[in-house]
Amino acid sequence: MIDPATASAVIDWSAYRHNLTVLADHVAPATLMAVVKADGYGHGMVEAARQARAAGVTWLGVAVAGEALTLRAQGDRGRLMCWLYGPQEDFTGLVGAEVDLSVSSLAELDRIAAAARSLGRKARVHLKVDSGLSRNGCPVEQWPELCRAAAARTGEVEVVAVWTHLAAAEEPDHPSVPAQLTTFDQAFALAREHGLSPIRHVANSAAAMILPQARYELVRVGIAGYGIDPGVGVADRAGIALAPVMTLRAALVNVKRIPAGAGVSYGHTWIAPRDTVVGLVPLGYADGIVRAAGNRASVVVNDREVPLVGRVCMDQCVVDLGPDSRDRVGDPVVMFGQQGRAVNDFAADCDTIGYEIVTRIGSRVPRVAQVAGSVEVSRDE
Repeated sequence: MIDPATASAVIDWSAYRHNLTVLADHVAPATLMAVVKADGYGHGMVEAARQARAAGVTWLGVAVAGEALTLRAQGDRGRLMCWLYGPQEDFTGLVGAEVDLSVSSLAELDRIAAAARSLGRKARVHLKVDSGLSRNGCPVEQWPELCRAAAARTGEVEVVAVWTHLAAAEEPDHPSVPAQLTTFDQAFALAREHGLSPIRHVANSAAAMILPQARYELVRVGIAGYGIDPGVGVADRAGIALAPVMTLRAALVNVKRIPAGAGVSYGHTWIAPRDTVVGLVPLGYADGIVRAAGNRASVVVNDREVPLVGRVCMDQCVVDLGPDSRDRVGDPVVMFGQQGRAVNDFAADCDTIGYEIVTRIGSRVPRVAQVAGSVEVSRDE
């Protein structure tokens, strides 16, 4: 792990709780699920779960079985949903840990029912219909059979919910939005015809914010909880001010003057156009700084924006501090976050999205919790 004084991802958990509270109020009376998959979108899954519960969130969502079981091992006992697993994965531990499970096929339903039967208990399941994303979920032509099978297994499974995922929730005028909602409503009606009494959940962060018709009884909020706008202008359109949770910061570890014509980093993709001063930042692509940031992105050094120049290396990258620089070794660098540029602005420079930027931050970058203006290293993950 990098020395926290050299570089760290500072996590403002009060901002996370604030965002969840604001979002919960916005979607009421729907219930909020906080999604903490992918190590809490790079922020720290176990602590994100704790903070969400502290904010009054009753549902958590994860992608894979290991995430769900880790949360249970860490003491979380609230409602917890998991939705992605392989064809050979054993459901016994998940059912035993009272994890709600997504079902996209008869084969998954059969395996989950078998696990429940072996334990002598019911499994809680959420039937997922593919309403048009063409990713996971039961195809509509197979949906009647899945509903019929689930209704016949009431001794082994409890159908808690019917759900789906939208392809373009951040674009409310996209034709897929009404088409998917219509398909979903028809699927839900069919589930009811088979005697099932599930709740419904469709909305992700963007839909929760700007598509009230997609909120139903439960909404799944991921990236917005971490203070990152799920799409261009979505938060503004919803009238919601999100507080950034992660600030990626570092200290300059070398500062030097170079002459005009000097090349910087591998391949000399940047040549100094004038005499200037460059600074070395101890973060590279092994830490999650995308290589595309080289010669495109900018960061903040001593409260001013400076360009990131040359290729991003595995462990380090270089910034052009300018010919009049008085910056010194140890001076602060903010890659993005509070007192820096927004994550989505950094992402746009790299032709990607904020989701990728924060989830890429590597394990050797310490996560430190911001506490009343100071920071402390997180030790639980």
